[in-house]
Amino acid sequence: MKDKLKSAPVAYQNEPFLNSPDGRILRMLAEYQEPLARFRHEQIQDTVVFFGSARFHGEKYATTALHALQNNHAVADENLERNLKLAQAGVDMARYYEDARKLAYMLTKWSIHIPARRHRFVVTTGGGPGIMEAANLGAHEAGGKSIGLNIQLPFEQHPNSYITPSLNFQFHYFFMRKFWFAYLAKGLVIFPGGFGTMDELFEILTLAQTDKLAKKILVIIYGSEYWNKIINFQAFVDAAAVSPEDLDLFKIVDTPEAAFEFLRDGLTKYHLGGTPKKQEVLPEIAKTRP
Repeated sequence: MKDKLKSAPVAYQNEPFLNSPDGRILRMLAEYQEPLARFRHEQIQDTVVFFGSARFHGEKYATTALHALQNNHAVADENLERNLKLAQAGVDMARYYEDARKLAYMLTKWSIHIPARRHRFVVTTGGGPGIMEAANLGAHEAGGKSIGLNIQLPFEQHPNSYITPSLNFQFHYFFMRKFWFAYLAKGLVIFPGGFGTMDELFEILTLAQTDKLAKKILVIIYGSEYWNKIINFQAFVDAAAVSPEDLDLFKIVDTPEAAFEFLRDGLTKYHLGGTPKKQEVLPEIAKTRP
């Protein structure tokens, strides 16, 4: 007599199937529906997204790393000169970490006092280190929520400690992560960064240029000294590759105060339906990492 056949697992509990190519569509849908459910539960209405390099550190960390190399003459290192150059670059770029932190602080302090049933203009990042950490840290110091849309990568990417725990996400698919960056965003701040940062910038600019966005997104490119060396925006116009008015899709700024004023005024005009009130002076935040 044959042994009694065991019941097969229901399809949504069949892990080999869910992790197979045939289950891909379900994994994609999960990366849409699960964040949507959490955003609803956490009452997130919209966001301001910060992009930038994962490789920049705060001033204290970068300066300590440089001094450690400068004082380490006893250890033979054929790459010392190169490492010193990189460490000095880290000190030079640390100001962008501090500026991202300050801007996120200012924006969050303002947004948490907006009278609304749901949370408005919540600071959102890719959830990793560098500029992402700085923005999540600034929002945390201001007493507000912040979002981290992390992704599985072979290097660099791990959740920073300042994301609101209930808003810490992990994605497998880049396109679903990009969807959530754009879908809730009312503002985008592009700090100095690498290939990923440029990819994210031009994706949003392309959507805005082609009227594929259902709402106005304010785009700030932060740090003219850096970006003017990386991209010649006027060259696009001179070559008739874009229209002159396409350069109005973004604003280049160099201080947290200028970025905050642009965001506050634009968010108020386009998404709060009113005239911005004069912002009271905000307390200065410390320039050291906890």
